[in-house]
Amino acid sequence: MKTGFELLNDPFLNKGTAFSQEERQKYGLVGLLPPNIQTIEEQAEQAYVLFQQYPDLETKRHYLMRLFSENRTLFYNLFSKHVEEFMPIVYDPTIAPDIEQYSLRYVDSQYACFLSADHPEDLETSLKDAAAGRDIDLIVVTDAEAILGIGDWGTNGVEISVGKLMVYTAAAGVDPNRIMPVVIDAGTNRQELLDNPLYLGERHKRVDEDRYNAFIDNFVTTVEQLFPNLYLHFEDFGRSHAAAILDRYKNTYPVFNDDVEGTGIVTLAGILGGLNISGEKLVDQVYLCFGAGTAGCGIAERVLQEFVDQGMDREEARKRFYLVDRQGLLFDDMDNLTPQQKPFARKRSEFANADELTNLAAVVKTVHPTIMVGTSTVHGAFTEEIISEMAAHCKRPMVFPLSNPTKLAEAAAQDLLTWTDGRALVACGVPSDDVELNGITYQIGQANNALIYPGLGLGVLASKARLLTDQMISLAAHSLGGIVDTTKPGAAILPPVSKITEFSERIAIGVAEEAIKQGLNRKPIANAKEAVDALKWFPVYKEL
Repeated sequence: MKTGFELLNDPFLNKGTAFSQEERQKYGLVGLLPPNIQTIEEQAEQAYVLFQQYPDLETKRHYLMRLFSENRTLFYNLFSKHVEEFMPIVYDPTIAPDIEQYSLRYVDSQYACFLSADHPEDLETSLKDAAAGRDIDLIVVTDAEAILGIGDWGTNGVEISVGKLMVYTAAAGVDPNRIMPVVIDAGTNRQELLDNPLYLGERHKRVDEDRYNAFIDNFVTTVEQLFPNLYLHFEDFGRSHAAAILDRYKNTYPVFNDDVEGTGIVTLAGILGGLNISGEKLVDQVYLCFGAGTAGCGIAERVLQEFVDQGMDREEARKRFYLVDRQGLLFDDMDNLTPQQKPFARKRSEFANADELTNLAAVVKTVHPTIMVGTSTVHGAFTEEIISEMAAHCKRPMVFPLSNPTKLAEAAAQDLLTWTDGRALVACGVPSDDVELNGITYQIGQANNALIYPGLGLGVLASKARLLTDQMISLAAHSLGGIVDTTKPGAAILPPVSKITEFSERIAIGVAEEAIKQGLNRKPIANAKEAVDALKWFPVYKEL
């Protein structure tokens, strides 16, 4: 057992002023702390008062990160009391500038593991050192090639792994002592980082494909051997790697890619919520995605699978999908399509005006979508002209501008509702205020992956599932139904972040039940709810 300053500097064990008199005597803390002994509730109240004194979101985040580095239990106790307020501060969108400035502001590694593709020989040692003897159940790993909407940030991208894991614990009660953020530094193609003398990562362009793939294979094999109950979450890998890596391992290990799968799950949940309000059927919808990268294709594939699950032939369903990227509508004769884009590419012979379909406005006017999803990072791409054209051909157009942060969003909720006279069913990628229009208060759902992935992960861990299957993923999307009162005028199509702990548990139980039903649990489990309850961690101090 640690003692003295070593104990106070361990964020997993530190209680600060809440150490009892007996603990202070036993663990060499006498004289190292102020004499007044506080409860965790008193500490949290004091911390929140201090938090409120900071003038902007960025400085509030810095304070919370310092608290996180010093005392995990107090941090999560405070987080649990202010989930809706803290979520956009500890994660997206406030995390973006911290990623950009990570090397300049570096103070603490936050128990992350830093791996370098230049030193594959150190991989196993690095993972063991970072685990420090802890059993690790959950890793979020990034190579930081496609961070949020801000691109390639090399080693700085470790913050995304740290932030994602914070949400796992705050939303689903995953034990923070059994998780580990990992960044794989395979170089960076961002010249401003390579030219910056303060940059803390490897100073070269990204390594070639052979070295990269060999390192990823080595990493996955090693972590699965070191941590046999591991659930491995891939985050913000680049367009050319994300889906390929997921496909390589998804039939061997319980792995998840938030950009390929997570965004698709929460978007599908939003569509299902919208259909609950409109009373329409999924199989009658026409789907258009603007921005056919990793997220856009992943979403399209997940929604397509739901068409199939509801009884439509896959090829027939595919005819209702249109993907638009920089070059316009994707056609099968284009020579630069990714493997994920090719199944959705259309034939030019389908359109009398194929040569004109080089921009979003022309495509919308031609195909009359009822659902339009934006993952383009093109700010303002959903113009009044485009939305009005869409709304002219359907009663309740579903419009999801998902790009984030706000400066990259395709449209604002206020505009979408104004342009459609309140008919649009809207979900945004960033938090949005309620919209007042024609005497109705419209609540705007946030298509935040945090609505899904914490509960999904908890369900996999609780069931000790060998794999994460499509059926488990689909069940997670359907689990959000029934939380929002869809009969209320202006109802959101997704539940609010304020209820995240409630629906994370609901998702976890459903996913665990599905894993058991499929025989994927590695150990016998009699009751999924009991297994979920037994695994959940709560931010209260325990006797040392």
